Amino acid sequence: MTSSDRVFAAAGSMEPLDTRPETLRAAADDFGHLVHGPPLGVLRPGSAAGIRDALVHAGRHGIPVAARAGGHSLYGQGQAPGGIVLDLAGLAAVGPVTGDRVEVQAGALWRDVLAATLPHGLAPPVLTDYLGAGVGGVLSAGGLGGASHRHGLVADSVLELEVVTGAGEHLVCAPDRHGSLFHAVLAGLGQVAVVVRATLRLSPAPALVRRYCLYYPDLEGYLADQRLLAADRRFDYLEGQARPAPGGWTYMVEAVAGHRGPTPPDDGTLLDGLAFGSAESEDLGYAEFADRVATDEELLRSTGEWLHPHPWLNLLLPEDTAASVVTAVLGDPGFRDLRENGLVLLYPLLGRTLRAPLFRRPPGEVVHLLALLRTAVPGTAGPMVAANRWAYEFARARGAVAYPVNALPMSPADWRAHYGSRWTTLAEAKAVHDPHGVLGRGHGMWSPA
Repeated sequence: MTSSDRVFAAAGSMEPLDTRPETLRAAADDFGHLVHGPPLGVLRPGSAAGIRDALVHAGRHGIPVAARAGGHSLYGQGQAPGGIVLDLAGLAAVGPVTGDRVEVQAGALWRDVLAATLPHGLAPPVLTDYLGAGVGGVLSAGGLGGASHRHGLVADSVLELEVVTGAGEHLVCAPDRHGSLFHAVLAGLGQVAVVVRATLRLSPAPALVRRYCLYYPDLEGYLADQRLLAADRRFDYLEGQARPAPGGWTYMVEAVAGHRGPTPPDDGTLLDGLAFGSAESEDLGYAEFADRVATDEELLRSTGEWLHPHPWLNLLLPEDTAASVVTAVLGDPGFRDLRENGLVLLYPLLGRTLRAPLFRRPPGEVVHLLALLRTAVPGTAGPMVAANRWAYEFARARGAVAYPVNALPMSPADWRAHYGSRWTTLAEAKAVHDPHGVLGRGHGMWSPA
C-alpha cells in the first residue's frame, strides 16, 4: 500500500480531506518560501474531536501531521510532506474575556486576540511585533517581543491549555494538572501535541504610548544603555536595531512608555542617564503601535516582496560575547545584503523572566536577541541559508543559542546540543505523548525510525 493509500484508508471516521491541487500547493509553502513539501491532504477540523480522530488514524499508519494557523514557519517546520496538514482556521474563536483572562482557540491570530481584549482595557502582557501570526504557533515557539524584558515569553502568560496529543488524547492541562505535558507544549515546537485552546493572562493596556528612538554611533554604548534599560524596567517596551551607515553600522534603541493621558510621560525622567547621540519621539494610540507591522505587510504584499523567500535567522547571545558576535556577523560578506534589503533587530532580554522550561537561552542575567531578517530575490536564497549556518555555528561556539524559528536546517545532533540537559525531558515527553512520532517532523529533530 502506498503512502497515499494509507492516508485515505485512515480517513474512514475523519472529516473530509481536501486534496485539490491548489490546496496542496498552498499547504506546501510557508512564509519562508524556501521549502516545499506537499501533503497528501489538508484537514479543516471544526473541533478537538476532529483533531483527535486525525491523530489517532495518523498514528496507526505512521502518517506525519502538522498544524497550521498563520503559516509563518520559515523552513518547512509547519509542513507535512506526504501527510496531513491540519488547517486550524476554523478554530479561531476568541473570548470570553473574564476578569484578567481570555480563552483563545489556537487558529486565532494575535490581532484578533487584541481586538477582543482592548475594549476591556486589557492586553496580553507580551505580544510579538507581528500580530498576523497564529496563537498556537507562537505558543509552540515561545514568543518574544518588546515587553519580554519585563514579562518573559508570550507563552509565559498561558494559564491553561486544551490539547490533543500525538497519541490522540484530548486533555486540559495546566501547571498543576498534567503539568509535564503543559510544560512540554509551551515552547515545545509542536513535538507532543496540537494546541486547541489556551487561556491567557491579561494585563491593563495603556490607551496611548510615547515611542522614543534613541540613536548611538557605537555598539558598546548602545549595549550598555540597553542593559541599563532592561534592568531598571523604566520602559514598557524595549527593542532596538542595527542600521547601516557609511563604513559600518549605527544603532537605535526603540523604547516605549504607555500612559492613559492627559499628562504624557516625563521625557527627562525616562531618558535620564542615557548616552545616546540624538533622539526622536512620537505619540501613538496603543492599538496603532501594537499592530504597526500591518502597514509594512500591506506595502510588501502590494510590491510582491511578501511572497519572496525569507532566509531569517534569530540568535540569543550571551552578554559577554554579544558585541564580538554582532560585529563579526554584520561584517561577514555572507550578510552584506542586510545593508540594502534587510532588518537587524538587537535587543536585551532578562534570563529570569523567560520561564518556559523548554525555552533554551544562554546562561546569565542578560541575553540579547540578534534577528537577521532578510528578503531574497527568488532563486538566490541558497547562499543566505548557508551563511545562516556559518553564523549559527560561529555564535554557538561563543555560547549563543538559536531562537528556533529560522531558515536553518538542523540535524538531530544539533537539536540535542540545543536542548542540552533538557533533551531527555523532551525525548521522554515525545515517547509518552507522540509515541508514533507523527508530529513536528518538519524540525528534523529525530532520526528516522
